[in-house]
Amino acid sequence: MVRRIDVTGAGGVSLAAWEFADPPKTGEADRSPGVLLLHGLMGRASHWAATARWLAERHRAVALDQRGHGQSQKPPEGPFDREAYVQDAEAALVQLGLAPAVVIGHSMGALTAWQLAARRPDLVRAVVICDMRASALGAASQREWEDWFDAWPLPFATLADVRKWFGEDDPWVERPTPSRGEFYAEVMAESTDGWRPVFDHRQMLASRATWVYDAHWEELAQVRCPALVVRGLDGELGRAEAQEMVRVLPRGAYAEIPDAGHLVHYDRPDAWRTAIEPFLDGVLTP
Repeated sequence: MVRRIDVTGAGGVSLAAWEFADPPKTGEADRSPGVLLLHGLMGRASHWAATARWLAERHRAVALDQRGHGQSQKPPEGPFDREAYVQDAEAALVQLGLAPAVVIGHSMGALTAWQLAARRPDLVRAVVICDMRASALGAASQREWEDWFDAWPLPFATLADVRKWFGEDDPWVERPTPSRGEFYAEVMAESTDGWRPVFDHRQMLASRATWVYDAHWEELAQVRCPALVVRGLDGELGRAEAQEMVRVLPRGAYAEIPDAGHLVHYDRPDAWRTAIEPFLDGVLTP
């Protein structure tokens, strides 16, 4: 079962939330804590489908297409700032009746998760922070992303071409990574001239610009609930920074997944479950 639930985000923006499995039966659901899953930049709710399905065995798990992504609204003028993303997640928790919930976020979604937890501790039971840095990345990083977007050979003739370019031919790929190709194939839609992303590159850069220049340690230190920092061994979050994040978090814990890159839950879904399930068992016990 895949079910869409419409949510109204900040400023009236229409957001699509998704359940990928039947939630626990009535009665069980009333006692079961909720889980909100937040994808990263350029992602979509369906990237969480496998995680949401095993979570739904015992809990109500909902993934959100964030503004500018997936089937959620992409307002031409935004806003795509941190305030809007955090308010959207807050609205989703309230309107879906999930709070107090565990919020699991990947990359940019993880930043949203800990900023929300710092601001609204009444809504967030715990957070899982997957491969997101707390330090500032800076102007050079933003320029690299601009150049990378310009390098995309759009439109792609077929989805097979999408998978091959992002999994093998992309200059950012160090070795063939089929899971990366599948990840990007999922954010493409067929148009009159071929396959193009469901998001606007300019909106993605605008969104990234609202957090890439700043460090986020202060908000991390304000997260009072249990927090698990997860990194892929070959991801973007280095071990030293991850362990410093755990130290800064008042109730931080650490997990590392070998043979995984930035797309941890996509690269190694079984190892991802093994890494986070004990933490979730502890914080999701009614």
